[in-house]
Amino acid sequence: MTSKTNHLWGGRFNEPTDEFVKIFGASVTFDKVLAFYDIEGSEAHATMLSEIGVLTKEELKQILDGLSAIKDEISNGQFEWSIDLEDVHMNIEARLTELCGLPGKKLHTGRSRNDQVATDIRLYLRDQVQIINNEILRLLNALLDLAEGEKSTIMPGFTHLQAAQPVSFGHHLLAYFEMFKRDHERLEDSYKRINTMPLGAAALAGTSYPINRERTAELLGFERICANSIDAVSDRDFAIEFCSNASLIMMHLSRFSEELILWSSAQFNFVTLPDSFCTGSSIMPQKKNPDVPELVRGKTGRVNGNLIALLTLMKGQPLAYNKDNQEDKEPLFDTVETLQACLRVFGDMVPTIKANTETMRSSTLKGYTTATDLADYLVKKGMPFRDAHDVVGNTVAYAITQSKDLSELSLKELQSFDRTIEADIFDFISLEGSLNARNHLGGTAPEQVSLAIKTARSSLK
Repeated sequence: MTSKTNHLWGGRFNEPTDEFVKIFGASVTFDKVLAFYDIEGSEAHATMLSEIGVLTKEELKQILDGLSAIKDEISNGQFEWSIDLEDVHMNIEARLTELCGLPGKKLHTGRSRNDQVATDIRLYLRDQVQIINNEILRLLNALLDLAEGEKSTIMPGFTHLQAAQPVSFGHHLLAYFEMFKRDHERLEDSYKRINTMPLGAAALAGTSYPINRERTAELLGFERICANSIDAVSDRDFAIEFCSNASLIMMHLSRFSEELILWSSAQFNFVTLPDSFCTGSSIMPQKKNPDVPELVRGKTGRVNGNLIALLTLMKGQPLAYNKDNQEDKEPLFDTVETLQACLRVFGDMVPTIKANTETMRSSTLKGYTTATDLADYLVKKGMPFRDAHDVVGNTVAYAITQSKDLSELSLKELQSFDRTIEADIFDFISLEGSLNARNHLGGTAPEQVSLAIKTARSSLK
């Protein structure tokens, strides 16, 4: 008796699927991204089935030849994807059966689309994490190169977006190095949870066939095997963890973008971005808009949204697999593509950033950024810090009335606030003096920046 539907699973159905439901439920329009990973998983599964005697050597050869032909058809754009076949798995299996007949129908022995798709996603994400981490490494090296050239460039360090203390621009850039280095480490750590094989869990309970999961894992390069068949098919923690890590990376890119947008404005003019990473205005001919940082800042919300979508997708699902999980792929794929693009463009742009050193220096002089150095000087003379804080506050208030920086006040003017101040004070409240005084591990002194860059380069090898 033949099925009344054209589906490979349609044996128990007496009516065809509603046409709109067919479109509504199909995932092949987006999950075909997994095609080569699906074929890779099928090749390993078929090899294992042959080794345990489910397939003959001739059947294995026919299957492997058929899968290779399908791979070529997909690569050449000749493969015909069908919504009637729902997803990437059924499309490939149906075509394989057309090419090699009965052996193609045997391939699905001992597995389900549930463990098949979970395996495909892990294979896909395993590759994408490597690509993303390579892009992060490229950005890290670009930051180190830029920091090396700007280790003695003085800029105002900010808190509350108010000028606070002089810092090295190179030191400021190394703060982003630390952020992206942590991102790199998080992705590396997550890799072991991605690189765990669900195949063999079948629909949810495992299979009665004497499969060799260890052999399949070996063929696919998985380090571990999912220990529980129910968890294996229903787990998407690894995808959520990746999207969480991606959101952190995008948050760091967005913070960097925000500063580049501010710094490249006429009001700051700290840096110049090359024309190749900016656009103009259709009506205002003088405009040079920092479109790349603005787009990255905007795309951060998109990646954050994908994380929330996955968390919400999973929060109410009972065990084991549910059709809801079809909705895991588009947010994941979009996050991967968005993150890769943003990292790539930043890796290209960072080496081209030009620091406007004189503007940075003059801006540092405007904010009384060496006030803390004056307070520290008084403390070293024996004054309690809170008293020193009060003295310096009065000194700054006076300097404001004179429209002078602290370093521009005369010794006599400074001594009017405290008699212990001596001529050496100018070695401490100059911009260079302030910078060089922070000569300790993690400090902003150029000598420490050089050491930090050297240590950082060693850590990337």
